[in-house]
Order: sequence, then C-alpha cells, then structure tokens
Amino acid sequence: MIQNFEEAVNWIHGRLRLGIKPGLERMKWMMERLGNPHLKINAVHIGGTNGKGSTLSFLRHILQEEGYTVGSFTSPYFEVFNERIAVNGKPAPEEDWTELVNMIKPLADELEDHELGGPTEFEVITAMMFYYFGEMKKVDFILIEVGLGGRFDSTNIVEPICTCITSIGLDHVSILGDTYEDIAFEKAGIIKNETPLVLNVKHEGAKEVILSQAEKMKAPVYEYGHQFTVRHQENSGVGEQFVYTDELQLKTSMSGYHQAENASLAVTIARLIKKNISKQAIQAGLVKTYWPGRFEIISEDPLVIMDGAHNPEGIEMMMKTIQQKYSSRKIHFIFAAVSDKDLSQMISKLDQYADQITFTSFDFPRAAKAGQLYQISSHPHKKAIEGADWISQLTPSENTVYMVTGSLYFLSGIYRTLKNKLNN
Repeated sequence: MIQNFEEAVNWIHGRLRLGIKPGLERMKWMMERLGNPHLKINAVHIGGTNGKGSTLSFLRHILQEEGYTVGSFTSPYFEVFNERIAVNGKPAPEEDWTELVNMIKPLADELEDHELGGPTEFEVITAMMFYYFGEMKKVDFILIEVGLGGRFDSTNIVEPICTCITSIGLDHVSILGDTYEDIAFEKAGIIKNETPLVLNVKHEGAKEVILSQAEKMKAPVYEYGHQFTVRHQENSGVGEQFVYTDELQLKTSMSGYHQAENASLAVTIARLIKKNISKQAIQAGLVKTYWPGRFEIISEDPLVIMDGAHNPEGIEMMMKTIQQKYSSRKIHFIFAAVSDKDLSQMISKLDQYADQITFTSFDFPRAAKAGQLYQISSHPHKKAIEGADWISQLTPSENTVYMVTGSLYFLSGIYRTLKNKLNN
C-alpha cells in the first residue's frame, strides 16, 4: 500500500527501468480490468512533432472561457510532476495521485508475471489518467497529448471526438523511422473512423501519407491553408496578431508565427466540438494562454528567453521568431539535449545561427554530456559547462539575447532555479 504522494511518485519513476515499449496490449489489458474508463470520456487526441502542448493549451483556455471544465494530459511535466494530469490547468491533487497509484499498482504487479510484461512509466501514468477522468473526476472535455508517435502510443486506445496532427518533423527517428513519410505513418495512427481530423503538415510526402489514412478511415479533414487559414499581421512586441479565415481578428500572448498556426488549430477544433462557441471565448482564451518554456521571456535585463526547441524543425521555428523580434541582437545559445536525438542536425543549425554557444548537461538518465555536444559543434565561439554554472554567464547586455534551449527535460529541470537567480 502506497502511503503518500512521495512514495507514489517514486513508484511511478521506478517504472523508467522498463524504458519505452511501444504497443497497446498492456493498456487494453489494464483498461479492461478497470472497467474501460477510456470509453467514458469526451476526448480530443493531439499528436505531432512540434506544437502539441501549445495547441492543447490554446484549446483548453478557449473551452474554459466558454464555461466548460477541461481535463488535460501532457508530457513531460514542467514545474511539478502532478501537472501531467490537470483540471482547468490545476494539477491533480497529491492525494488523488496516491489513490491512483494504489489502484494501478496491483495491475502492474500482476502484469510483471504475465506474458505481456510489466507496464512502463508512461503506460501506468496513461492508465491513471483514463481512470481519473473516466471514474474519479468527471469533466466536460479531456485534451490528450500523444506521448511518442501515435500508432502504438499508450494514449491511442482512446476513442476521441476529434483528432489533431500539429506537424511532422524528424524526431525520435530511431523509433519512428528516418523519413518524413515513415514518421507521418506513425502519427497518422491516431486517426479514427469517421472522426474529424485537424491538420497542419507542410511536407508534401508526409501530408500525402496522412490524407491517405484519413480517406481510409473516412475521417473528415480540416487542413490548415485549405479549410481554415491564418493571415499574419506585423507585430514586433510580445505575442502575435492574425486574422483567422478572413473572419476573426485574433491575438495571442505567445510569440512566434507558429503559435498563430497552433492557435488556429485550437480554434478549428473548438468550433468542431462545440458548433456555437462564442467569438468572445475564442478571443479571450487565446490571449490568456500561457505555456511555460515556449519562447518564454525569463528576464528582460539580461534578456533571457527559454524555448523548448528539441529537434531541427523546432530550432528553425525558434530562429524565425528571434529574427522577427530581435533581429538586431547577437544570439548566445545555452543548449542541452538527450543523447538519443539527432544531435548533429540540431547542433549544425545552432552553429549556423549563433554568435556564441554554451553546451551544458543536466541530471537525467538519457542526457548528453556537455563535452559530447561540444565535440559535434564546429562553431568558433563555443564552450562546454557541466551543470548549472553557466547561469553566471548571463550578464546584462543591450545587444545580446540569451536563448536557453534544447530538451524540455533540461528546461523543466532548470526553470525554477533560473527564474529565482535572475529575478533576485
């Protein structure tokens, strides 16, 4: 019997030893034993390489503004572990997590001796989420972020009322495949029979794969640039201004052209699942949306911005925003990543854009060492600093922007320390 939240989290983290085990059989087995709670919810299923979290957050705020209670399931956590399962943005209480672990642990123990094998960390958290919203905490809508890929992701037992694929990029290539088409095939696995699909994929080959799967599943497609559009308006300040489908004048508080696109996905989903959603809820929801670590200004002087650009496409999007907002400043990247990413591609992009790079590391089993990253880089102005000692480099400067970027695990681990030190 797990006695408290600390014990519960330690037990969950203990499942990390099982690594990543794609497949749905363990999830189906646990759901059946729990009374199939995943079939008792109104879910929106959001997949994609980049933009999942931001799209989910935009959608949550829109629905909340309309008066709905909204559950969410996201990963990884950013500030506190229990935020992964949340209601209206508030993390599930610690006592609820303890109760959930005591519900799931006997099933996990039983699976250890089963031919299917024990469930992974992500599988047990996903099972807890389905049980929480299916049985313990009834809400109007659940917004579920795919963990990895789609087809064999633990969340993909859900039967949603709408699905969304935000983007396709070369990420997790060792698991999902090393071409855009291969990755698109895995992401397209979340498309369900006759269930609307909201889509924003630019790569033609990847798009073809997804549209073909949607046709097979008879899923109505709402595609960015076709069924809905975004017309950007110039804005050098914080956030973005744009016109949605030549109809709604909208504004976000999150910076980057890509955030206007993510917002448009959320608006489209909201209109699909609630036909009469108000213009006021859409406008207010977008302005109120905040998602930590996504082009977030941590300090004005020195200018320190945190952005979770954890793959080549993410770095390109980050650079577009820097050039839009801070074209006159020099760029000093502070970068850390996990070792199973395509480090050479990411670092070559940093080399291309940086005036200076500091490579660092963080406390995580898969984290790459600072020296390993340093060796990959060919930049003339680079250094390697293990741990958080790089923070002392962040000195006031009128012509430099410090971009803290890379793995979301790195950003979440340093987030509070960095804010506290800079604000003090």
